[in-house]
Amino acid sequence: MSWLLQGRASKADWNSRNPPATAPTAWSVERLVLVVVALLVIFGNLPFWHATLAGRSFAEASTWKFTVAAALAIAWLHVVPLLLLGTRRTVRPLLVLLVVVTAVAQHMMRQYGVVLDPPMLRNTLRTDVAEASELISPWLLANVAVALVVAALIWRVPLRERPWRQALGARAMALLGVSAVGVAALLLGFQDFSSTMRNQKELRYRISPGNVVYSTARVLVEDLREATRTPEPLAPARLADPAPDQKPRLLVLIVGETARAMNFSLNGYERETNPELAKRPVINFPQTEACGTSTEVSLPCMFSSLGRAGYSKARARASESLVQLLARVGMRVVWLDNQSGCKRVCTGVEYRRFSDERIVSPLCEGSRCLDGLLVEELGKLIQVAEGAPPRDTVVVLHQLGNHGPAYAKRYPREFARFQPECTKVELRDCSRDEIVNAYDNAILYTDHLIASVIDMLAAQEARYDVGMIYVSDHGESLGEKGLYLHGMPYAIAPREQLAVPMIWWLGGSGVRGWQGLDEACLRRRASQPASHDHLFHSMLGLLRVETTRYVADRDLVSPCRQERSAL
Repeated sequence: MSWLLQGRASKADWNSRNPPATAPTAWSVERLVLVVVALLVIFGNLPFWHATLAGRSFAEASTWKFTVAAALAIAWLHVVPLLLLGTRRTVRPLLVLLVVVTAVAQHMMRQYGVVLDPPMLRNTLRTDVAEASELISPWLLANVAVALVVAALIWRVPLRERPWRQALGARAMALLGVSAVGVAALLLGFQDFSSTMRNQKELRYRISPGNVVYSTARVLVEDLREATRTPEPLAPARLADPAPDQKPRLLVLIVGETARAMNFSLNGYERETNPELAKRPVINFPQTEACGTSTEVSLPCMFSSLGRAGYSKARARASESLVQLLARVGMRVVWLDNQSGCKRVCTGVEYRRFSDERIVSPLCEGSRCLDGLLVEELGKLIQVAEGAPPRDTVVVLHQLGNHGPAYAKRYPREFARFQPECTKVELRDCSRDEIVNAYDNAILYTDHLIASVIDMLAAQEARYDVGMIYVSDHGESLGEKGLYLHGMPYAIAPREQLAVPMIWWLGGSGVRGWQGLDEACLRRRASQPASHDHLFHSMLGLLRVETTRYVADRDLVSPCRQERSAL
């Protein structure tokens, strides 16, 4: 008898800890969704509330009216899809996923000031493992740990079992009730809410987890659409007939990463970050604007003929890039990549990505190498080519450059000139001076690399007309206005993310060897505004490529050519 009583006691104890789905303590799916969404709206959207309520006083009734209306409207927009998709079996996984996503999104927005719009999500999805690992920090792990605790609590909530008719009726009533409250909230604060969203369009991408869900869906839909898009027909193109005394061309295009123009001493920066380039006859373009604020946008844009105004990812992928066109007309084109790839720009040309290889070098640690390896590999290419007749060649060096937030990992110790430097991933844990010091050290290293490429090319002037073009893909925020890194929507992006350095070198005396160029004219043109829109057409003009896609007005060389070809 005692064993029976003991068994009943054990069962009662189990039931007290794990109530059955029909027990009064079991929750409905609707109740669980409402509670979790309410917590996300209040505690998971701190960047949104901080930006939205800036300058408002809680001593005024209008502020409370706006806050309550906005909170109810945001909750409504999240609750309705969850009630339409969530069942007793699926609601827990959905909520757990959204809690974790919200924790990571809030961390990124609070730490770096970014907004999670479709371009930023596309950039994130294309990020390689090495780049992503550099963003892992104690604060991120702490946020994820809190999210996992909440997820565990969600999973432990017992959910009520109901006949399907009763469950359907309860769900319909919940949807009607929530929608009524949401519509009422929008009407209550419509004028204030709509005005705020219209004047600060980026705010919608600070609302989590809706921002991540919406932006990810947009990216996937656009990628699917592009996969079925018919490529544009190739435009007729050919190399112009060479002049009798013209040598083959060897042009190196260095694509910088996250370098902003205002930190180059060539552009007037008070620190000497370009000591080596200052000693060489380079042509500096101090007023150059990027096509985008992320590699995912800027790289395809700058290698396309579309220009920023006509650019879309779909159009760029459906048309021929600059390097593809150069390869088609018979030039040798080589792309060496120390970044996260060429974003399909270099499909079909000679291509090496260092992170795809196991390279044993003092310049490499794990899958990440310093940009000095680009210069070494360029030297090997030139050395091999010395055993064959010279031919027109373009080499693209895609830098790791100043890719953040781990700026201190972008240069060897001998270039750590500016001290103290920030060596942390969490930039907000460093002073602004420390962040700028690390960033400037990386610029100093880039200065050395560009100068090394120039010296290497100068040694080839007997065989080639040699040249070098350096231009960065986008800039970087280093704490100005509370922003870090890059990727802000173009319409509201600060100058720090848009103004980029562009530097040319065209032979030992500036432009010697490039047929018919007026150096003084080119230097005057360099002092005027330029942009990524000019790269495609300027390189076609410089290399004498004839094609219907060439636009003379976007060719920086065209006004300075004394003997123009019939392009």
